[in-house]
Amino acid sequence: MCDRPIIEVCPVEWGRMANRSVLQWDKDDCAAAGLVKFDLLGLGMLSALSNAVSLISEHRGYELDLATIPQEDDVYSMLCRADTVGVFQVESRAQMSTLPRLKPRRFYDLVVEIALIRPGPIQGGSVHPYIRRRNGLEPITYLHPLLENSLGKTLGVPLFQEQLMQMAIDVAGFTASEADQLRQAMGSKRSQARMERLKVRLYQGMAERGITDAIADEIFLKMAAFANYGFPESHSVSFAYLVYSSSYIKLHEPAVFCAALLNAQPMGFWSPHTLVRDARRHGVVVRTPDINASGHEATLEVCSESETGLAVRLGVGSVRGIGSELARDIASHRPYTSIEELVARVPALSRKQVEALATAGAFTDSFGDDRRHALWEAGAHGHGDVAHLHGIMGLNSRPTLPGMEPVEEAIADLWATGISPDGHPTIFLREQLAAKGVVTADGLPAVPHKDRVLVAGIVTHRQRPMSARGATFISLEDETGLINVVCSKGCWARYRSVARDASALLVRGRVESATGVINIVAEQLLPLFAPATIPSRDFR
Repeated sequence: MCDRPIIEVCPVEWGRMANRSVLQWDKDDCAAAGLVKFDLLGLGMLSALSNAVSLISEHRGYELDLATIPQEDDVYSMLCRADTVGVFQVESRAQMSTLPRLKPRRFYDLVVEIALIRPGPIQGGSVHPYIRRRNGLEPITYLHPLLENSLGKTLGVPLFQEQLMQMAIDVAGFTASEADQLRQAMGSKRSQARMERLKVRLYQGMAERGITDAIADEIFLKMAAFANYGFPESHSVSFAYLVYSSSYIKLHEPAVFCAALLNAQPMGFWSPHTLVRDARRHGVVVRTPDINASGHEATLEVCSESETGLAVRLGVGSVRGIGSELARDIASHRPYTSIEELVARVPALSRKQVEALATAGAFTDSFGDDRRHALWEAGAHGHGDVAHLHGIMGLNSRPTLPGMEPVEEAIADLWATGISPDGHPTIFLREQLAAKGVVTADGLPAVPHKDRVLVAGIVTHRQRPMSARGATFISLEDETGLINVVCSKGCWARYRSVARDASALLVRGRVESATGVINIVAEQLLPLFAPATIPSRDFR
C-alpha cells in the first residue's frame, strides 16, 4: 500500500504473467521506503472449504457457517489420533507424528501446533521442550520472572514474533514501536548499525530492571535465535482456524470433505488416490467416473451403502487427457446412449480421449459395456475411420472379449484417473504378503514397542528434512492405512538404489511406539513388485 502511485516511490516492471507487475525492490527495501506489505495467500483449502459448504447446503439442506462451528471434543480426539489426511497444515508426516504427543484439546493448542512444526523451531530446539513441558515431564521455567508475561502461554518456550516484541517491552521497557524495530532488525542481516543501537538500548533497559551479566546475555541470545524463525501469532491463529474447520467437516461429513478436496486439486500433502483411500476407510463409497452420472468434477450421490448416506462420484474431468473445459462440454450434452452418440455430440473428443474414458469405466454402467468391449468400440468410433484400425473389421463384427479381472480394473483406474476406489495395489498381493508374515498398517498398533516387524506398501513420499540429521522418512500405504518408515543415513546408503527408486517396498525393521506414534526404523529395504503404483512425492 502507498499514499501515491507506487511508480513514484519504487521502480516497477511488467511480470511474465499477463496483467502482473513486479516491484524491482525486495520486501526490506520496500518497507524502508514506507510501503506497507500484505501477504495474500492463495490457499487451496479455502477453495475446498467453500466447495464443502456448497455441497452441504445442496445435499444436507442447511448452511454451515464456518464462523460459528462449535468446539467439539470429538474433533480434538480425531486430531489427537492424527487422523488428519487432507486436513489443512496438520497432514504432513511431521505434524501427524506430533499431534498424539501434543494432544490438542483446545483451539490455542492448534495455534501452537502450527507454529511449532516449522523448520525454525525444529532446528532451534523448541519442539521437544514444549512437548515435555506440556506433558508434565519438564518444569516450566523462565530466565527471569519478567518473561512470564510474554512466554507464559507457550510454557516458557518462545514461538511467536509477537512474543519477541513483548519480551523487549517487559524486560527493557521498550515502546511498541521500538519493539517492532527490534524485531525487524533482528530478522534482517542488513541493519547492523541499527541492531547495535537497539542492542545498547535493550541492555540499558534490562540493567534498569536488575537484569545484567549472564542472564541479560542469555535473554538477548534467545531473542536473536528465534527472531529469524518466529511465526506471527496472527498467522498461526488464522491457520488454526482452517485446521479446525477442515477437521470438523472431515469428521462430520467425510464424503463432502473428500469431494471438496478432489475438486481443489492440486493442493495438500497427499495424492488424490490416498485421499480417496482415506475416505473409504471412513465409510465413504467412491465411484468411478460415469459418462451420464458424473459432472465435470467430483459430485455427491445418494447412496444407501455409504455410512454417511452419500457417495462420491469422480468427475469426467479427472480422466487422463480430458481436462475441465472438455469435461464441461461433455456434461452439457448429456445424456448419452452410446459411444457413437457421444462422439457425434462432442466432436472435440479424440480417439485417445474416448479410449481413456473407456479405460476409466465411464461407459460401463451407462451403456452396459465392460471395459474391454468399451475400449474396442472407443477405438472404432474415436475418429470414425475403422479402416485405419488394425484388426478391426467393422462395427457390426464386435469380437467376444474376456472381462477385466479386478486387478486389471485397478491398473486401468490408476492409469486413467490416478485413483482406484476399490482396488489398492497391495490388496492383490495380500495373500503372498501374509505368507511372509507382513503386518498391515492397521495391525501395527498391536505390535509391541521394539519388536521386529515386516511391512509393505506403495511409496507415497520420501523426505529428508534438514533437521533430521541425514535420516530419510519414507511413507508407505497399503490397503488398510499409512506406514511411517525411518531410514537412517547408513541404511539409506546400504540400500540406496532400492530406497531411492522402488515404487513399492518391503521393509524389515523395529517398531518404535513409545511416544504413541508408530514408526518403523528400517533395517532392510527390498523392492516390492506391485501390479500398479502411483507416483511418489519425493523430497518436496
